[in-house]
Amino acid sequence: MSAFLTLDGVILRTPEGRTLFDDLTLSLGAERIGLVGRNGSGKSSLLQVAAGLAEPAAGSVRRSGTVGLLRQDWPDAWTLADALGVAEPLAVLRRVLAGDGSADDLEAADWTLEPRLDAALAEAGLPGCPLDRRMGTLSGGERTRVGIARLLVEAPDLILLDEPTNNLDGPGRVAVRALLRDWRGGVLVASHDRVLLEHVDRIVALTPLGVRVVGGGWSAFAAWHERERARAAAELERAGAQLREARDTAQLQREDKERRDRAGRAVASKGSEPKILLGARAERAKKTGARTRAIGERLIGDAAARTKTARARVEVLAPLTITLPPCGLPSGAEVLALEGVVADPGGGPLGPWTLAITGPERVAIGGPNGAGKTTLLKVAAGALRPVAGQVRRAEGRVALLDQHVGLLDPRASILANVRRLNPGLAERDAYAVCARFAFRNREAERQVDTLSGGERLRAGLAGLLGRPQAPWLLILDEPTNHLDIESVALLEQALRGYDGALLVVSHDPAFLEAIGIERTVEIKVRS
Repeated sequence: MSAFLTLDGVILRTPEGRTLFDDLTLSLGAERIGLVGRNGSGKSSLLQVAAGLAEPAAGSVRRSGTVGLLRQDWPDAWTLADALGVAEPLAVLRRVLAGDGSADDLEAADWTLEPRLDAALAEAGLPGCPLDRRMGTLSGGERTRVGIARLLVEAPDLILLDEPTNNLDGPGRVAVRALLRDWRGGVLVASHDRVLLEHVDRIVALTPLGVRVVGGGWSAFAAWHERERARAAAELERAGAQLREARDTAQLQREDKERRDRAGRAVASKGSEPKILLGARAERAKKTGARTRAIGERLIGDAAARTKTARARVEVLAPLTITLPPCGLPSGAEVLALEGVVADPGGGPLGPWTLAITGPERVAIGGPNGAGKTTLLKVAAGALRPVAGQVRRAEGRVALLDQHVGLLDPRASILANVRRLNPGLAERDAYAVCARFAFRNREAERQVDTLSGGERLRAGLAGLLGRPQAPWLLILDEPTNHLDIESVALLEQALRGYDGALLVVSHDPAFLEAIGIERTVEIKVRS
């Protein structure tokens, strides 16, 4: 199998010089490779290098054939034809059909273009979409579909996908999975979508411990990762036992030497031995003691170094833990009620919606892109006033966390944000809140704009849940969109133990199942 992309000893660094990963050697042919790693590990940067849009710090990149990168955003003023890269070829066809075409136009005319466009748009989930429609009128999910359609039209040998299912509804995710499954060339996809990753042939993981390549899809990779975690924990236990044994041995040797020294001093005090003999014995004892101490210190040092290395490996492989404070929500309390609610965020009315949440229910809002799911959440949280209908909520006990964690000031520290969002919180208590969300000591003083997606989410939760009274209802809008898989697992673990109500918009079925969603309320695009 010939390779469309070959990476040999590739090293990537940040503009500041920090190494993201090194010595990545990989060949990619007509196969599907998943790319995973924590936020900031270099996944998007690697895709840029693979596309030829950036250069590695070291190593070589060879491409054989054409490469296409899934694009998900364009200038709002562009038309659909501009985004698909067919504006000029379509103009050529129009001139030829109108009888105004030049000899060059007749030579360049692609008579298969229009049927290929129609087929690509239909396959991407945009059948019949006007080619003169402005991109600014499309939702995030629709823009991703346009990117898929462009790849289908261009049909490169290798396609590069960067978080392709972000912002996509269920049918959109199905379209991406079909693209991955049916592509006849090569695919390199960076994603945290575990369902999508089940369909790859192998997974390349960019980790702080180096680059790892594991055959199979997500389930195989998760099993490998769990084995690595267990192996690291066992190695830490062995290293700790060796360190304890080295220290115990050194202590016994010190005690044995002290006994011999006392016995020698007792013999010397009797004066029954010649002084020259006593002096020789003392010198030998001194040298033996120094040699024994040196050996003991070396053994302890070696064991301590192994323990430190093993502990660092465990800290990388073992997930963080965060604890959401209890809110004490009574089982029969009305948390939220929407009755015939209509809202207008600026593009026309949406709704009507009727919804009730009582006690610690866990509810998801479903529906296609453009149906108004985010608008409904804003109305539920009190961030947007409806134009019709009634809203009742547990005032002061409802908290909204949007996918961009917009409640945080990016120029301030985590600690400062927690105190701003919770007036009256003493500094010591604010540090305690930060620690509860795995920002301990000086970590709490990090500026928000330096945080990864997962860290920003934790900081947002700390700001929301640092108040004396934890919210009864936590509203989450696409919380996993910008998170790596480890951060998604961390969020799932925290929400499973939360005793309040949840209202969630997410197109990630595995996430919804993991947090125990009890029912889904489907909303439709207003006709």
